Amino acid sequence: MSNIRYAAMPSTDAEAIWQGEPDAYGLQPETMISDGPGHPCRHCLANIEAGEPLLVFAYRPFPAPQPYAETGPVFLHRTPCRRFVAEEVMPPVLSGSRDFIVRGYGDNDRIVYGTGAVTASSDISAYAATLLERPDIAYVHVRSARNNCYQCRIDTQKAPTHEIDAFI
Repeated sequence: MSNIRYAAMPSTDAEAIWQGEPDAYGLQPETMISDGPGHPCRHCLANIEAGEPLLVFAYRPFPAPQPYAETGPVFLHRTPCRRFVAEEVMPPVLSGSRDFIVRGYGDNDRIVYGTGAVTASSDISAYAATLLERPDIAYVHVRSARNNCYQCRIDTQKAPTHEIDAFI
């Protein structure tokens, strides 16, 4: 599905956390030690290895608070990591579970009702491409099917990138 691109957490958001800024709830991130798979970094979109320190914090992947701007816990490597850039390739973090919630959002950053579906990992690209063909859908989120945690965003290739990433 070459017409879609996977987008990790913007480096500006990750850098703010690494520099000690508060999370979406105004709290400092908590430091934990990974016990293995199940701690996906939202910046590099890979699992944080067992024994590595990580940050857990509240993240709101929307430009402003509003009723549909879901905020929830996410993980980030404690030490700065390189942002996932192979946008046309499914990120490694999405192979760590058998399924995810895939859901469309409009230009107004609100859920487009009826688009959310628990989707097999192998079908994410195809379902996202189908959703992004609709004129009422601006982008797609991939979320945990078990906990609804934000994983990454999917856009069409023609959508402008929201960040030029020159990080590390």
